[in-house]
Amino acid sequence: MRFSQSIAVVTGAGSGIGKATAMRLSDEGAKVLLVGRTKGKLEEAAAEINARHTIPVADIFPADVTVEEDVIQLAMYVKEQYRDLHILINNAGGSKSSKLLDTSEADWDMIQHVNLKSVFLVSKYLGKVMEEGAGSGNDGSTNRAIVNVASLSGHQAGAFIPHYSSAKAGVISLTKSLALELAAVGIRVNSVSPGFIETPLTEDGLQNEKFVKSIQRNTALERVGRAEEISNVITFAASPEASYMTGTDLLVDGGWLIK
Repeated sequence: MRFSQSIAVVTGAGSGIGKATAMRLSDEGAKVLLVGRTKGKLEEAAAEINARHTIPVADIFPADVTVEEDVIQLAMYVKEQYRDLHILINNAGGSKSSKLLDTSEADWDMIQHVNLKSVFLVSKYLGKVMEEGAGSGNDGSTNRAIVNVASLSGHQAGAFIPHYSSAKAGVISLTKSLALELAAVGIRVNSVSPGFIETPLTEDGLQNEKFVKSIQRNTALERVGRAEEISNVITFAASPEASYMTGTDLLVDGGWLIK
């Protein structure tokens, strides 16, 4: 129960890594607020989480975290309903494939916004809520943490995803900048970079046997990862066990970069 008495917000929480992380946090004692654009998915995820507990521990807030007004409303809701915030998981993201020379400005902006701008907006407004509750001091006696979900693609540029690779590299850099800003009030900021993970967003690509075999061939563990394996690392980075870690990116790629 590492997160007993903690309030946690998870973006992109309707499925995949976000849902798995919200479930793991709640299993370890946190009250979780699930944020995403699709209300139906959030309701299904919250119902599944609450079914594991004797009292409701999961709530939802439908929002587009690339839109400033939505994020302001989210921050107001957190402050009114919970009065504080201890854990923030910036997981919202997405990608599409295109050559740089064929990428439209609209597609470039969309991928940058969902992967990088969302982290900026949510960290800005919910970070203020966390900072107000943190008081002062960075001796590790309280646990407040932001974890941003970056990507293997932020370390190694991928063909046909120039907008996604650059956005995720930006997330890693933004994480370090924010870690420096918030260290004085004891808020730790780290990122987690997944490799190839089986989620609803990747299931179409993983139907391609040739693509899956290329992942297996180029990954030391010779397989695709699972959402729960990423949520394990995210919850560690958010937990008191990582109390002396900030500004760090945790690469969870099955050994892709060492192959």
